[in-house]
Amino acid sequence: MAQERTSMRKIKEVLRLHFEAQISQAKISSVAKISRSTVQQYIMRFMAAGLNWPIDLRDDELERRLFPVDKGKNNRPEPDYLYLSQEIRKPDATLAVLWEEYKEQHPHGYQYSYFCDLFNAYRKKLNYSMRQEHKAGEKTFIDFGDSPLKIIDLRTGIERSTKIFVSVWGASNYLFAKSCLDEKLPTWIKLNINALEYFGCCPRAMVPDNLRSAVSKASRYEPDINPTYAEFAEHYGTVIFPARPYRPKDKSKAENGVKLAKRWILFRLRNQKFYSLAELNAAILVLLTEFNKRIMKKFQKSRRELFELLDKPHALKLPDSHYEFAEWKKAKVQFNYHVSYEGHNYSVPYTFIHKEVDIKATPNLIEIYCNGNRICSHAKNSKTYGYTTVTEHMPKSHQRYLEWTPDRILHYAGKYGQSVQALIQKVMSTRKFPEQAYKSCLGIIRLENKYSAERLNLACHRALEYRAYSYKSVVNILQKELDKQTTLTPVKTVFINHENIRGSKYYSEGAQ
Repeated sequence: MAQERTSMRKIKEVLRLHFEAQISQAKISSVAKISRSTVQQYIMRFMAAGLNWPIDLRDDELERRLFPVDKGKNNRPEPDYLYLSQEIRKPDATLAVLWEEYKEQHPHGYQYSYFCDLFNAYRKKLNYSMRQEHKAGEKTFIDFGDSPLKIIDLRTGIERSTKIFVSVWGASNYLFAKSCLDEKLPTWIKLNINALEYFGCCPRAMVPDNLRSAVSKASRYEPDINPTYAEFAEHYGTVIFPARPYRPKDKSKAENGVKLAKRWILFRLRNQKFYSLAELNAAILVLLTEFNKRIMKKFQKSRRELFELLDKPHALKLPDSHYEFAEWKKAKVQFNYHVSYEGHNYSVPYTFIHKEVDIKATPNLIEIYCNGNRICSHAKNSKTYGYTTVTEHMPKSHQRYLEWTPDRILHYAGKYGQSVQALIQKVMSTRKFPEQAYKSCLGIIRLENKYSAERLNLACHRALEYRAYSYKSVVNILQKELDKQTTLTPVKTVFINHENIRGSKYYSEGAQ
């Protein structure tokens, strides 16, 4: 019969009702709300222990007398729980196999079900992050945290806030920590690379929080990984598993890592002053090494020892080359067959006009992809509003393939006044190819929608006088109402002689 156990206070109440109140066992069962057989068992155990009522024993002593340990049952060898907790984290490990190995060493040991109960009871004594069963070499958990430490500018004395980046292995709890100034994409990628170099290996999966640098669009089921981070993962052969939104258990390792870094590293540096990020990170690295060598009481091993034993042997090797940072952006090819990146315009083959493309930008190169296929590349140019144009990208007949031609734009500009037309000529003459100026020219002409044609013509006249041949100059004149200040003399249209303005005859012949 299964033995019901209850609190010692209730057992004493049962004994009091029986020996002092002298009521029946059925009545005691009703009052104490326990079964009659349990009432009977408590009374029999009390009498078998040779005790007399009233008693003057502590609860633990009474429990020991009423429920003596069966020495014959508990002389079996206990499992090595520390060893089991390490082995269960290895790939393909199961408790069934570990129990078989235990029985081979101890033939009279516990049977499988009780063996599992004992191990699970041990696991419950551990904190949550420790009792999660992460397989060796499988995952690292990554996150940012706020840091109390500041960087002092030597020139101004201004203090700048910092953040702490952490990466924690699931099986061994081996930690990497480094200070940074922001959570931007270049910083995020650089810190991930630093972590892998510190570990000397790569996990099979990385679990970041849903910060913008890691996840373009958060979702519980299908998050959009940032294209740069996805390319980084592909380079190292790993995969990205973002933590699910509003699921704190998914990132408990990372949050615990941030907490440990603050307590054991950052707190110890609280009274020091740092004048550069490099100086701060050098101090963090010293304490980080010491922290990873500390013995964890629950496992009787350090994080470093567990990492060498569990994670590192089952992790991925690092590739021979470092990942080169590349930023990805989406763009639409403009009608002048160029795309813009950071204010500079790069040409693509004219057949891709109006199509969506992906721009991959490295420190020295711009690559443009359409549907996953690279269609062209350019050396990176930082000149704002500049153009990088490849002649082969231009159409042979603008009349056939483009919406606009130089003659058409000049004719269109002439509707709003001679000064508008003259300025458009000047804008096109400043470019190697007139097509590079189409966007600026049409922008100037369309200012008539917001202002009147008369004001636009006067603004263009003033821009010509200032020799300010740009859309931005005309906008400034109109916004500041400089066109209204004085009466200007008309500007004669002077048609430019440019080898790439072919004239209407050229296009009429090309269309035949």
